[in-house]
Amino acid sequence: ALELAQELAEELWGAGLPGDLPELEPECRSLLAAFAEGSAALTGCLGRRARPVRLCQGCHGHYRRLLAQYGSITRAVGNSSESHNCAKSILTSDRLQIVVTLSEFFNETWEAANCANCLKNNSEGLSNSTEEFLDLFNRSLICFEHNLQGQAIDLSPSNYTEVCKNCNETYTMLNDLYNHLQRMNRQGGESGHSAHLCIDVEDAMNITRKLWSRTFNCSLPCSDTVPVIAVSSFILFLPIVFYLSSFLHSKQKKRILILPKRIQSNASLVNIQEKYS
Repeated sequence: ALELAQELAEELWGAGLPGDLPELEPECRSLLAAFAEGSAALTGCLGRRARPVRLCQGCHGHYRRLLAQYGSITRAVGNSSESHNCAKSILTSDRLQIVVTLSEFFNETWEAANCANCLKNNSEGLSNSTEEFLDLFNRSLICFEHNLQGQAIDLSPSNYTEVCKNCNETYTMLNDLYNHLQRMNRQGGESGHSAHLCIDVEDAMNITRKLWSRTFNCSLPCSDTVPVIAVSSFILFLPIVFYLSSFLHSKQKKRILILPKRIQSNASLVNIQEKYS
């Protein structure tokens, strides 16, 4: 009975009902189908690239096409003057407004990932700095893997010395570039957006730092060793200077206090000599 009712409803809808239930025009139906396919493609891309995070670099093409498809719906108008335009029929004809809700979800997800900070201004591809970072990231992972080969039997911390020694240069370059991108992004970088770095870059750097410091127990040598030693020595020397200056100052003050007594004693001696002369 349920299947019969569904078939009857489809036949009535296909025949066209009068009043407030017009069927979507072919143009509007085509736009809705394109948006549905674009939403499915973008959802699949986001899900597949959720871990490790590769959203921005792998899904920006799907996101850009979905924006264009949504824009086509908002601007499109049905061919018949008596029919509703596609924007009203698809976007605001019911309480749920599924298409609007989906569009807002994708926009919020894209903005939360700060993907604009990984892309060029026109969002057609990755920015030069992002490509440079990802290249260094891949080189670091290859270096880690290459220096771990043959050590699968005993991966104790003592066996990670080769990784720390041979991959130090690549990791240092990656870490310095990431810090540079952070400083540049606070001032508005290539993308023109001042915010966090995109989630792809942040996740890649977090993975690399955890491997370097926690798994391999490597340390990054400080490049400012000489200034640090100089400042530390100066701070340690300050108490000596303080006590020495205090000692000299107190000794000088004692001399000043004793000097008038000697002068007074000499004056008294002269008076006594004059009195008995």
